[in-house]
Amino acid sequence: MAFKSFDELRAACQNLPAGSEASAQAVARRQDTLTKPQGSLGRLETIVAWLARWQGRDTPKLDHVKVIVFAGSHGVTAQGVSAFPSEVTVQMVANFAGGGAAINQLARVAGAELDVIPLEIYRQTDDFTQSVAMSEAEFLTAVSTGFDAVTKDTDLICFGEMGIGNTTPAAAIAAALFGGGAEKWTGRGTGVDDAGLKRKIVAIDKGLALHADAIADPLKIAAALGGRELAAILGATLAARQLGIPVLLDGFVCTAAVAPLAKLDSAGVAHTLAAHVSAEAGHRALLQALNLDPLLDLGMRLGEGSGACLAVNLVRSALECHTGMASFAEAGVSEK
Repeated sequence: MAFKSFDELRAACQNLPAGSEASAQAVARRQDTLTKPQGSLGRLETIVAWLARWQGRDTPKLDHVKVIVFAGSHGVTAQGVSAFPSEVTVQMVANFAGGGAAINQLARVAGAELDVIPLEIYRQTDDFTQSVAMSEAEFLTAVSTGFDAVTKDTDLICFGEMGIGNTTPAAAIAAALFGGGAEKWTGRGTGVDDAGLKRKIVAIDKGLALHADAIADPLKIAAALGGRELAAILGATLAARQLGIPVLLDGFVCTAAVAPLAKLDSAGVAHTLAAHVSAEAGHRALLQALNLDPLLDLGMRLGEGSGACLAVNLVRSALECHTGMASFAEAGVSEK
């Protein structure tokens, strides 16, 4: 898919298929026959109904689970907003390829296929304190790359990101979409000290002021303040919706990347679950703004899709209970 304009992409974001209420209800009916008090598995039960709704299957499956990590480089790192140098983005992509990152281990344990997609990592976006991070054409190219990375044969998908400095554009996007200024949304990212945190806040406030004319348009915000990997996650999440694939969201950056979808359509991220709430400042508030209730709270702030991938095991457990448990009739157990 090659989106040619903001208007074309906006139309796609506002013309989203609904999930299957019939499939969700089929899951709920089966849950009520299983050998347990009704509702006693809590969110494990609603997770299966969510899978059914967005897969469009009365009996969901998790035969093909995928993790896609998008990587991008950020010009705003020139403002001293990260504890690590920008070349670490390229180095970490090589680490993914060599199997040495946390996401490699978590994907293996979760039985998930891992793809890593670099987006012009040797060419940084422009510094959003000086100009738009991406032109309309650059932004749409990244969105289209993400859209095309999603294939229909996937049952559940997790998106991750790698990009030194990318908690800065994530915080900027959150501030632009939901207000409150930079300080509300800005955290320490890779571990900046107090001076680095102040530089981040100054950079974000400067970007918000410079691009004030984009505030009314979620897509223009994402282009002016974001990054290629964030744009790709937006495109991939849109593709997942159109293809009937439920999505597990990772941390702050990933959540900020899809937030424009929710601004364009109140049900724009209904096919997603928040896998976890990260330790990064602003993530909990962003999830609340999107009405997303995280599955896990483990103090993680790595990115890479690590929290989303970890939650795959929880989703697998929920589905195994649903499909493997006997009904009262099958087990010869008396009902209440």
